Amino acid sequence: MRAFLVDRYGSRAGLRAGEVPDPEPGAHDVLVRIRAASVNPLDRMILDGKMRTVLPYRVPFILGNDLAGTVVAVGTAVTRFRVGDDVYARPDKNRIGTFAELIAVHQDDLAIKPAALSMEEAASLPLVALTSWQVLVERARVQPGQKVLVHGGSGGLGTIAIQLAKELGAQVATTTSTGNVEVVKSLGADVVVDYKTQAFETVLHGYDLVLDSLGGETLTKSLDVLKPGGKLISVAGPPDAEFGRELGANPVIRLAMSALSFPTRRRARRRGVTYSFLFMKAGGDQLRELTALIDAGKIRPVVDTVFPFASTPQALEHVAAGHAKAGKVVVRMT
Repeated sequence: MRAFLVDRYGSRAGLRAGEVPDPEPGAHDVLVRIRAASVNPLDRMILDGKMRTVLPYRVPFILGNDLAGTVVAVGTAVTRFRVGDDVYARPDKNRIGTFAELIAVHQDDLAIKPAALSMEEAASLPLVALTSWQVLVERARVQPGQKVLVHGGSGGLGTIAIQLAKELGAQVATTTSTGNVEVVKSLGADVVVDYKTQAFETVLHGYDLVLDSLGGETLTKSLDVLKPGGKLISVAGPPDAEFGRELGANPVIRLAMSALSFPTRRRARRRGVTYSFLFMKAGGDQLRELTALIDAGKIRPVVDTVFPFASTPQALEHVAAGHAKAGKVVVRMT
């Protein structure tokens, strides 16, 4: 099959197109012919070698973390899917490889594709939708009436997190650029801060939760908008020891992660709030919960640009360069 493989870390030249053997599904696996895959900032971080400490993939490996496609074979122990089903997924972190014609995915990580969505729309969702669910529902347990700040509201994660937070009954604020103010309002944002003209930390106060996808100064300043007992959950900030435990990392790595996040956690404690890092997990059950919301019209995908499969490197560059205006960049198999 055709695939885009990482031959070496640290350079976009390390990604190449090539022919590799078709995957062999195990007893609990579903073999999916990929119709579309979306591009995430995580893909570029993996390619650049920035994730090697926590995701030590051995080169060469196939890149890609989101897919939509059609089942072409099932393992002997598979009970949830059959040949011909249209599905979507974010494969487990140890089994990535969606920039390819085929992939074998454990049945627990798959869900039936939302009926009303195209393959391209469905492929744009799994990673960001699961991240939104795991932050807002699983960890923060957002309740009606709470105030939630979603940074980067026009990004792939932000566009979904705004909609899910609104469905949970929250009052939602978001940050975005001038050109995307109307986009995030259309997704349900109650308060929009144009970061080109306003400093969010001076106009937002008393928030229960901040979902940070930007890190750096944005993360630090976000502590100031939380009320006592509030939570700052980041997918871009420094990892913490709990993340190390989830990974099964050795004590040295866990200690290093704890040290990286210590200044942020200390500042959080002084303000009477908490900080935690989240790295999303694959999960078919959660994806099915999200599918119900999508089919009910509560959450809609936002797709920025669709590239042909042969232009996968260009799609990655489009995202890395910040050229996507709103939503996700998708690769369509041809």
